[in-house]
Amino acid sequence: RDNPDLTKRNLTIMTGYIPTLEQIDELHRKIAPSEAAYELVHTHCVIVATIGCQIVRRQNALFTRRCTLSKDAPERGSNRRTENTVDAAVSATPMPPTAGVTGGQVPPRLLDEHLVLIGGLLHDIGTYRVFKHDGSDGEPLKFSKKRYILHGLKGYEYLLDEGVDESIAQFCRNHTGVGLTCEDVVKQELPLPPADYVPMNLEQEVVMYADKFHSKSVPPKFLQVEAYTARAERFGEDNKRRWLDLVAKYGVPDIPALAEKYGMRVI
Repeated sequence: RDNPDLTKRNLTIMTGYIPTLEQIDELHRKIAPSEAAYELVHTHCVIVATIGCQIVRRQNALFTRRCTLSKDAPERGSNRRTENTVDAAVSATPMPPTAGVTGGQVPPRLLDEHLVLIGGLLHDIGTYRVFKHDGSDGEPLKFSKKRYILHGLKGYEYLLDEGVDESIAQFCRNHTGVGLTCEDVVKQELPLPPADYVPMNLEQEVVMYADKFHSKSVPPKFLQVEAYTARAERFGEDNKRRWLDLVAKYGVPDIPALAEKYGMRVI
């Protein structure tokens, strides 16, 4: 059931390069069909990377706080009981605000902020290949609704073809919606090779989550939790539940502040 090309690519893991920020911009410039397309897609990627990094800082602050409290926790009782006590203390005890994000749960480990930055800056690079009007024909930018679902796979293939490491290319492949399973692809009759397109690690999941707070509509806009909840619900209660689980897990970014910074509307 797996696509042979994808299977072949997955056998060559960790053979590419990790791009620098300058190389990331070059990758965008190389594939962008017009300056207008570059501005739309690249700005979106910058915003998602910003939100992603804010989430990581919040997660790492929660993790560090948990580790600190663990040192002071009594050693008696079961490990599970001690863990529950410490997690409850982290949740209940006020902590200094972490810029841009409130709430969230204690993660199982520290997250790699640099990896999230790179993944966020590249996650939507495949959208350059799913425009109906790409800015080079004199028409306003417009995405192809029929082909848009392919943008993650297109970005994945583009980055691998450019020699970027699999670990980075996966940010493109695995960020659509709140995680597309093989069952989702088949059930919704999506024009994708039947396979799982879901995050492989916490960093990919953070970028997938951050991506839901900004839309590349023309003009682009920010979405608050309630707005994306309504979108997620269109694809069923299970999809909505997945989204709300992510909200509880990673917290809520300060979307109004970002919208003001970028001069964009919020829904």
